[in-house]
Amino acid sequence: MPCPTCQKPTELKFRPFCSKRCQLVDLNHWFGESYAIPAVEAEVDENADWPDPLTPPNDS
Repeated sequence: MPCPTCQKPTELKFRPFCSKRCQLVDLNHWFGESYAIPAVEAEVDENADWPDPLTPPNDS
């Protein structure tokens, strides 16, 4: 399996990368938001009857 950063053969110590440098290059892409995992926002029903979180429950 080639290194995802530079396409050189991988090293077991750094797998799936070939070196510490390639690991850090990849990490920098995540921190810089060059990579992102797409997400779908959940729809919230604004008309739902939610209990008031500040009101203590009625234990009757």
